[in-house]
Amino acid sequence: MHYKLNTLLIFCSLVTIGFSQTKTDTIVSTIKVGDSTIDGKTINKGKIIPAEPDTLNIKNLKDLPEAAELDQKWLEELYSNALYDTIYKSVTELTYEPVDYPELSTDTLKARLARLNARTPFNVEYNPSLESVIKRYLKHRRTSLERLMGLSHFYFPMFEAEFDNYNIPLEMKYLSIVESALKPKARSRVGATGLWQFMFATGKEYDLDVSSYVDERSDPISSTSAAAKYLSRLYKIFGDWDLALAAYNSGPGNVNKAIRRSGGYKNYWNIRPNLPRETAGYVPAFLATMYIFEYAEEHGFKPERPPFQLIQTDTVHVKQMITLDQVAETTGVNIEELQFLNPSYKLDIIPKIEGKTYVLRLPREAIGVFTSNEEKIYAFAKAEFDKREKPLPQLFNADAKVRYRVRSGDYLGKIARRYGVRVSQIKRWNGLRSNNLKIGQRLTIYPRKPVVNTQVSKPKTSVSASGRKTYKVKSGDSLWSIAQKFSGVSVQNLKDWNDISGNKLKIGMTLIVSE
Repeated sequence: MHYKLNTLLIFCSLVTIGFSQTKTDTIVSTIKVGDSTIDGKTINKGKIIPAEPDTLNIKNLKDLPEAAELDQKWLEELYSNALYDTIYKSVTELTYEPVDYPELSTDTLKARLARLNARTPFNVEYNPSLESVIKRYLKHRRTSLERLMGLSHFYFPMFEAEFDNYNIPLEMKYLSIVESALKPKARSRVGATGLWQFMFATGKEYDLDVSSYVDERSDPISSTSAAAKYLSRLYKIFGDWDLALAAYNSGPGNVNKAIRRSGGYKNYWNIRPNLPRETAGYVPAFLATMYIFEYAEEHGFKPERPPFQLIQTDTVHVKQMITLDQVAETTGVNIEELQFLNPSYKLDIIPKIEGKTYVLRLPREAIGVFTSNEEKIYAFAKAEFDKREKPLPQLFNADAKVRYRVRSGDYLGKIARRYGVRVSQIKRWNGLRSNNLKIGQRLTIYPRKPVVNTQVSKPKTSVSASGRKTYKVKSGDSLWSIAQKFSGVSVQNLKDWNDISGNKLKIGMTLIVSE
């Protein structure tokens, strides 16, 4: 999606040469260039390039004033990178043959597109190519679209708020579907990352924090704000949202070339035959996605329920370095949910850096638990970090390790809770780069050892009829404080063993505290 930097520099150089050359009545007879490739041919340093004979009286050919003006505006922006460098294979390989889909007649589609066109600044006009893409998506991508519709309930409110701040059409939210399939950690083969697929340099240019701990290209709010700024600048140059989209994909240089080759037309559909193949399919894919989302009910889509609605979450400023594992342990929120809500933290660690503010997004019911126990939670996190600073031989006894075989239905969070350890520990012990597991895979685990503290008396427990230890809830107890009383027991263990869905406890309540 991003065109290469050197291509842009060559393009800009050629444009500059073109500008200066129209101001003189003579054409130089020779040009010396360095080693480079032009139109697929390697030009060696110092090689003389003879001028072509002027047989057609082409000395005073002029550029289209409108396209030259757009070039100049772009150069004035001092921008050397396009946002994209890759695009989904499905978009690059779009075909436009008629698709048999009798559930949607051409007349019905025309009427709906006309209504959609009336309420959006994009040119949503009927043409056979757009009809082909819409029907192909309806026929072959229903399941994935329903999943994306479910996720959109979480992400779209954030996108709309940011786009509204920069006066960007709210329908631009559908661009994230085409780009990343709403995967905040999506990464292309060339390194474009996040919901809006920023390259590293472009992300830095838009003040997106990219470090060993944090990648704000994966943060839904920060990255959307950056994308809005970029789109706003493109619109100021082209004055048309369709062309801004095309430039967002392939770069403004390619859009200007298409304008020239089409004879000066500026409607996307008129210049489309002269655009790169991926860009030619890019806007139709965007418009088809917009149509399907806007008319989802009419087509009988049943969106999957999202893990969260945005309104069900809230954020807190982090005051001290803490891991998502530690947050999960102290609040009772599953690690997988925390990773979904906080995708910008690369190592599942929220750092504390002077001059920077990092936030933790939590389900609303966990916000109260976190803010009411901040000092205890941060003290717990510090103690955990202090332990990790010791050499591994002091932390673990090789004789105490277990070899666990992954079963159907297993995931890292579940296995971690079973052995009273953290997901990040299992990943470190086994050299795992992601959370993906395979059935039959062997994992090395060092179960948490009992900790004897002579200053704290052991909690009073009883034994149930089934032989499991039980504990009676006292005033001031919480799931987290109770879990701290028993080695190898997590908040999620207590929830699972006692069939508890929330975090509320009643005084006198009897809890099972052993497996």
